[in-house]
Amino acid sequence: MGDTQTGRPRGRRREADRNDARLLQAAREVFAELGWDAPVSEIARRAGIGMGSLYRRYPSKELLAQRMRIVGMEQLVVQARTALAEEPDPWTAFTRFLRDTLSAQGAGGPLLPLVGGRLPATDEIVDAAARLRAALDDLVDGAHRTGVLRADFTSSDIPLLLEHLTARIPVTDERATALHLRYLDLILTGLHTSATDGPTELQGPAPDWTELSELWNASEG
Repeated sequence: MGDTQTGRPRGRRREADRNDARLLQAAREVFAELGWDAPVSEIARRAGIGMGSLYRRYPSKELLAQRMRIVGMEQLVVQARTALAEEPDPWTAFTRFLRDTLSAQGAGGPLLPLVGGRLPATDEIVDAAARLRAALDDLVDGAHRTGVLRADFTSSDIPLLLEHLTARIPVTDERATALHLRYLDLILTGLHTSATDGPTELQGPAPDWTELSELWNASEG
């Protein structure tokens, strides 16, 4: 039962939510450091959670990784919608979303090299991906309508751009975030239509959403 004044979960539910957040963060860090073959016991140890608690929540490594994917997409949707709601200027909303995303990444690094192509696209994954695409479309469409974002940049460029910008760097979390944001600023200069002498033509076409799905999800059969 939630708190009647704040609506927040309390008691066991609140503790379970905290454990889940620690578990997902630990899993991201462990997978980044040790790869897909990392032992689940190391994830539980770093999260400070017993193996029994872990297996009650996620009976397999695959289910844990699927949850990581869904939570990651849900977080991006919230960040995109928040930026759109709170920033009336489309360019500011677009850049705020990217900065908020990089600042929230932590030490885990990108997920695509770790779990891309290993897991199937469940109905829940497909639904989360559709919500993410809609949110990113809104960000990019707004910036295009006002003419501030180069026309050949698409919403499907964002997921892979974030993968590149969140490369794991063996420094402190704070320093890694600072470096990620530094390189974001360099990229934003090239994405804005006011770039010196105008933006140069990009090499090759943007990815499409079907291609991104094929990168992320295990093929059927």
